[in-house]
Amino acid sequence: MKKLLIANRGEIARRIIRTAHAMGIETVALHADADAASPHVREATEAVSLGPDSARPYLNAERIIAIARQTDSQAIHPGYGFLSENADFAAAVAAAGLIFVGPPSAAIRAMALKDAAKSLMKKAGVPVTPGYQGMDQSLIRLQRAAEAIGFPLLIKAVAGGGGKGMRAVTEAAGFQDALMAAQREGEASFSNAAVLLEKLVRRPRHVEVQVFADSHGNVVHLHERDCSLQRRHQKVIEEAPAPGLSERLRHMLGVAAVTAATAIDYRNAGTVEFLLDLDDVDSHGDPAFYFMEMNTRLQVEHPVTEAITGVDLVEWQLRVARGEPLPLAQDEIQATGHAVEARLYAEDADGGFLPSTGTIEALRFPPALRVDTGIEQGSRIGLDYDPMIAKVIAQGATREEALATLTAGLDATVVTGLKSNRAFLARLASHPAFVAGDFDTGFIATHATALLPSTEPVPEVVLAFAAAALGTPPVAGASAFGQAFRLNLPLETHVRLWAGDALHAISVRAVAGRLRLAGLETIGEVALRLLPDGRHRLQSGRGYFSAYLHITPQAIEVRLDGQSWTLARQAPPKAVAGARSGQLRAPMPGRVLSLDIALGESVEVGQRLAILEAMKMEHRLLSPAVGIITALNISAGDQVADGMVLLEIG
Repeated sequence: MKKLLIANRGEIARRIIRTAHAMGIETVALHADADAASPHVREATEAVSLGPDSARPYLNAERIIAIARQTDSQAIHPGYGFLSENADFAAAVAAAGLIFVGPPSAAIRAMALKDAAKSLMKKAGVPVTPGYQGMDQSLIRLQRAAEAIGFPLLIKAVAGGGGKGMRAVTEAAGFQDALMAAQREGEASFSNAAVLLEKLVRRPRHVEVQVFADSHGNVVHLHERDCSLQRRHQKVIEEAPAPGLSERLRHMLGVAAVTAATAIDYRNAGTVEFLLDLDDVDSHGDPAFYFMEMNTRLQVEHPVTEAITGVDLVEWQLRVARGEPLPLAQDEIQATGHAVEARLYAEDADGGFLPSTGTIEALRFPPALRVDTGIEQGSRIGLDYDPMIAKVIAQGATREEALATLTAGLDATVVTGLKSNRAFLARLASHPAFVAGDFDTGFIATHATALLPSTEPVPEVVLAFAAAALGTPPVAGASAFGQAFRLNLPLETHVRLWAGDALHAISVRAVAGRLRLAGLETIGEVALRLLPDGRHRLQSGRGYFSAYLHITPQAIEVRLDGQSWTLARQAPPKAVAGARSGQLRAPMPGRVLSLDIALGESVEVGQRLAILEAMKMEHRLLSPAVGIITALNISAGDQVADGMVLLEIG
């Protein structure tokens, strides 16, 4: 293999390029028009345009194979997403005389539909969740199956993934609406509306096992990962190894995963996903586990496995694809330390996790983190592709050390130009229950209030950080934080900070190399210095505190132990007279899938008014006020722009 074509974009394309070049393999990057200036295009040996900017060019199998031939590529790596789990594409690559860096098309096909996959696993002796995986998809048959399984249950699109086409149903009355929504998402995302039903495990953990197989009969696992921190069934934080499991359970999961791969004559990298039922514990204290699905590709979260095993999984993929045996036997694969990965997304985490679009104005990460990203300063994030900014990975000798490194790294990360979930991830990674290992897949929903920005009064230590950083008198002599003061000269500066409508007025006086703060009850005199890692350290009578400070002309943000506070440097604007609090605006571009109200109808706060489809996901739009619909500017099927006034409530 001398030249490799990468049938993907962004972060995973860069990841593959890095390893391929280290192995002496030339690379060909593909790109849609708007991706022409992306980092993966510059970093590849050569690049070829796919045409207009949308997801479709990366799904054009015929064009991709033709480019591979034109560029004299011997192999195609599909990355993840797009065509990575498309059995027809894998078969077409092989038929063209090229190497597909992934499993055989038959193995992909065997795992492609969740119902068929569960049947195969059941025959192989791998535990599966009780449920219905039948071919009869009529409403009456599905309703009868649901009654037989009992509620709560889970509806899943058989071709689903990433949380699309998945609905939890707690009672019979909500079954039909949930079924129709799952079928619509399945059809929109996978061109397949078929679903399966299964018992809903009330307190599940999501644990997956990385497997690898070669063409010489060798099949191994590279230990497990925990992916239980999820939002809408989409992974947010992943870690390896899974915390709190007995060695017995780890062994059983590894054996089950290898059995699953062997049963379908697997090749290359794959991940077998299991659900652990924390409410069903055996005599050894181990929870029951069930096969969920197998991802027949490299996973987004593969870096945490690389971190604990020291294995380059992309290198293994390329070696296996060109016919080499696995580099290590099972007993040679050791796990050392702990690693955790957080997915940094362009989304409004404090406003319902709606996607955020815009141009990245600044993007900085601390050196303590491994960062896998496909964008850079100046990149634009739209709605055509997944809005991931980066994967940030922290490693430590222990889980506690890895989580602390991740939290500090997120505190130090800077993303401007659009909204991101950075602060949410920091709060999540530092939540006491998560740090203690007390979590399941419902953790984010259970702790939703605690994971929102604090509504408590701003701590005085935070105000002290802000005042000390902003209030140092700008006269001769250098300070540790980029401003200056003259030693022993009691010059005074007045700092005014707003937390919402609350004004905090603090006087700062420099005396003998320290700062005296007036206006705070518990902190009087402090010293502030900049540390080599970019943090500021505050020394006061209450002890030492370290925080990251992000200062703009409009505000100062103080990030302390996973929490963050933004204090305005100017008074907030007054409310505009006559402004309408009952307007509902589109949170993103999309299509109105359904409209649940009519002009003149009375509505309550929180009542569902419409469903907006964006990025192949359904988003419920709820009433922001009590009143009557006085203006209705949309109909079902309409395309709407971001920020458009959809309706008004009087």
